[in-house]
Order: sequence, then structure tokens, then C-alpha cells
Amino acid sequence: MKLQGIYTPVLTSFGPDGNIDYEAWRTVLDKQIDAGVHGLIIGGSTGEFYAMSKTERLQQFEFANGYIAQRVPWIAGINDVIATEVYSYARAAKAAGASGMLVAAPPYSLPNEKELAEHIIRIDEAADLAIILYNYPGRTGVEMGSEFLNLIADRENVVAIKESSGDINRIHQLTLDYPQLQLSAGAEDQVLEFFVWGAQSWVCACANIFPQACVEFYQTCVIDKDFVKGKAFMTALMPVMSFLEQSGKFVQCVKYGAQLQGLSTGEVRLPMQALTEEMKSQVNTVILQAANTLETLINDK
Repeated sequence: MKLQGIYTPVLTSFGPDGNIDYEAWRTVLDKQIDAGVHGLIIGGSTGEFYAMSKTERLQQFEFANGYIAQRVPWIAGINDVIATEVYSYARAAKAAGASGMLVAAPPYSLPNEKELAEHIIRIDEAADLAIILYNYPGRTGVEMGSEFLNLIADRENVVAIKESSGDINRIHQLTLDYPQLQLSAGAEDQVLEFFVWGAQSWVCACANIFPQACVEFYQTCVIDKDFVKGKAFMTALMPVMSFLEQSGKFVQCVKYGAQLQGLSTGEVRLPMQALTEEMKSQVNTVILQAANTLETLINDK
């Protein structure tokens, strides 16, 4: 699987009754595809998988596959606290029609690197489907370090790594020491650095708010190699990215930002709670400022 372009970990729309609002979610999916994103991630943390039942997650896979209808590839987020459930989700993702799987370490259990490698191998054996590793020690408590990578990086189905540690040195290490793995930007505030170092894709939560601008940013840096204009895109997006990463209300901010673009997203599920009016005002300000600059950059062909 070639991972190239913008892959949006798409949010999930919930209705007033708290259930998935599939009618509203159709519009969310269409907005992404119509804006030119290259793929969608269904069941990621931005989509609040951790607050869903297994039945909901499996239904979401099935619905997404049918509605996306091969317009773009989609990748299944299959993570869970229970390892055996991950293997079940892996099989379900393949059966539903996913092009690949996004796989992090199971949170809370803190496997060592050898145990984590064996977990990935079991996932591979369960599904025989492309695997995108997801290194996010801030959420999982576990680093996908050298011992782990040496054990699994050469497996045929392990095709890429979404690097979200925030450690700039990891970009260098992965590029130089593991060229067999496609490098995908996962830290929103380091995207320009990823592109400079040759990353061909961005798993881009920000695209839930600004899909067209993120596609143009990718085109500017990866295809056109215009890093001067790329820096201008990064400068415009940085306040939004920083707010998302540092507010402590990541999904709430993504959802509210999407609402400001006219989408129906509903509220976040417990234990998370809605933004305060003060924080909504802050989000509104940074998004409006970014939108004005991004529109100018997009139109400046």
C-alpha cells in the first residue's frame, strides 16, 4: 500500500440522542472526499472509537465502506485496550473492505518492545492487511523504539509509521534507519519538518476543519517542493495546530472547528465534555484568522 497524501482521521457525528448520526456523517465524509483528500481513517481517536461499543465500531466500518464506495481508500483504526479484541477488529476491517489498519500499542498494559512486536505480528496474521504503525507514547505510554522496529519493520504488511511522539529526532531516525517504512506525519505542529525530510503523507486531524487547505499544503511541499510557500501554509495553520495539541480538548476543538465550517458533528461522548464559551471564542478566533490567510494562499496559484 502506497501511503501518499492527506489521510483524515475523520470525526464521528453524534445526534441529540447520543447515537451515531449517519445522515450527518455522510456530509462529513463527502466534504472530505470533495475537498480532494487522499484517504480517510475510520475509527481513529479523533473519531472517538474509545467511547463506542464494539457493535457501533463494526457498524461504522460497514457503513463507511458502503458509503465511501471506493472513492478514496479508507484505513481502519483497530485499537483497543484488550489485545484479543484488536485481532477481532483486524479481521473485521479486512472483511469490511478496509485498505489498511492503523495500529497503536494497547493503552495501559505497557508491553515491552518485544511483546509489542509480537502483538503486531498477531495482527498481521489475523488479517493479512497493510499495517500503518502509530507511535504515540503520550497516549499509550509505550515507545515504538529500535528493538521493536528491528523485529517488525521488514514484514511485508508493515508499510508505514504515523509518528506522533513530538520528538523531532524520531523523524531523522526513521528516515535514515528504517527507509523500508513509509514515514507519515502525525504531529500536527511538525508537519513542515516531516515534509522536508521526505514524508509523503500526513494523517491530518486538522483536515476535519480545513481539508482543502491541507491538501494544498501537501501539494505545495511534497509535489511542488515549494517549501517557501509551504512555510507560509505552516505559519497560517500553526495557531490552529498548537491549539489542538495544547488545549487539552483536542476532539472538542476539532468538532467545534468543523461546526464552524457548517458541519453537524454533535457533542463529544463522555467522559469528555463540551467546550466552555470562553474556549469556543478562542477556537473561533484562531480558525477565522487561519481561514483568511489560507484562502489567500489557496488562490495564489
